[in-house]
Amino acid sequence: MMEQGMGASGHLYIQTNEVKNFVIHYARHADGTINEVERVATGGAGSGVYKPISGQESAPNAFEAAGSVILSADKRLLFTTNGGDNSVSSFGVGEDGKLTLIDVKRTGNLVTGRSGTAKSLAYLPASGTLFVLHSFGPDHVRLMSVDAEGKLTARPEGYTVNTPDKPLRVSTMVVLSPDEKFLVVGTTFDEPAKANPDGSPILWADQPDGSKKSVASNAPDPDGIIVFPVQQDGSLGEGMFQDGGGGSPFYPAFLHHRPDQFVIGFAVADGVALATLGEDGKIGTGPVVKIDTSAGLPSELCWLAVSPDDQWVFATNFGYSNISSFRIDGDVVSLVHDSACPKVPGDGTFRALNGTVSSGPSDNLITPDGSYLYQIYANASKLIGYAVQADGSLSEVTSAEIPYNSPQGLAGF
Repeated sequence: MMEQGMGASGHLYIQTNEVKNFVIHYARHADGTINEVERVATGGAGSGVYKPISGQESAPNAFEAAGSVILSADKRLLFTTNGGDNSVSSFGVGEDGKLTLIDVKRTGNLVTGRSGTAKSLAYLPASGTLFVLHSFGPDHVRLMSVDAEGKLTARPEGYTVNTPDKPLRVSTMVVLSPDEKFLVVGTTFDEPAKANPDGSPILWADQPDGSKKSVASNAPDPDGIIVFPVQQDGSLGEGMFQDGGGGSPFYPAFLHHRPDQFVIGFAVADGVALATLGEDGKIGTGPVVKIDTSAGLPSELCWLAVSPDDQWVFATNFGYSNISSFRIDGDVVSLVHDSACPKVPGDGTFRALNGTVSSGPSDNLITPDGSYLYQIYANASKLIGYAVQADGSLSEVTSAEIPYNSPQGLAGF
């Protein structure tokens, strides 16, 4: 039986990314446990178990994405991408956390194959602008206008993270700087990874001179993070292509109390780094603090959750089926737990880039009080909630069954 949202301590939202897409709404209780309240159709299409980024028939992490479900700062609106048909849905959020579909509109990027790749969102309420990132370009970033009622209108602008010699780049995540002056875009590949006959990915591309070059972004070319100035009407200035500090700077996450600093999670550099964003939009990155990679390279450390006090960073290792924890002390980042929780096994059908069998953990979320962290394990069909311990370890307190392989995106309060 589904439980009503009234009386809950908070709420959690995930999109199923099924071909008929839904948002699942969970009530979150004081002890960290969750109960499903409702499933609300988005009116749009997901990719299902199909993974457009690689062409795999069934695999988790469909779009190499983060931030596909977001809430407005005032918790009045929820937005979700529908990657299958390149659309976005807007919902009203009631006092009990329940959702009411307001609108669904296409982003403007055509779907030319089996699925589109709309995947990451950022919202600027001052101008009513929604930024929608797509895995594939050339128009990686498209804009939508959001009116006072939450209705959506696609705008004509399109912005690319491609360069003249990298026309097939794969972006990952879009995030606004806390002062809302810059839009920061992470990337993972300079061109999609091709597959060997056995299905394993090829991370090196042949060059005209016979040499091989990594397809991981920012390795070796130092241009893996793109910073766009944000204009008053929400349109973007010319992108600044900058050194992300390591291979595949997948996930930029701003600190809560130091608005000029953010943490970067690296899918191929296998760690995190602390970075600064200057008033001119220029980035400076510190050293990459790596995890133990003896299980295989790369670890695909991608998704980050920063604790509300900026003391802890929890990093999801897609290839290792676990979560690592780091501590921030001033400008120093240190690894505390290579594995802050036990590995969560999948069904054995999915292998990560390093060849290890993985349950494909992806998006995560930490609660506003820092007490609980929730993690998607799509190949295990589980959403697991952990209590955050004082030493940075994680203790499982709740679990919910989710659709197989397809789900992505977590938002909540």
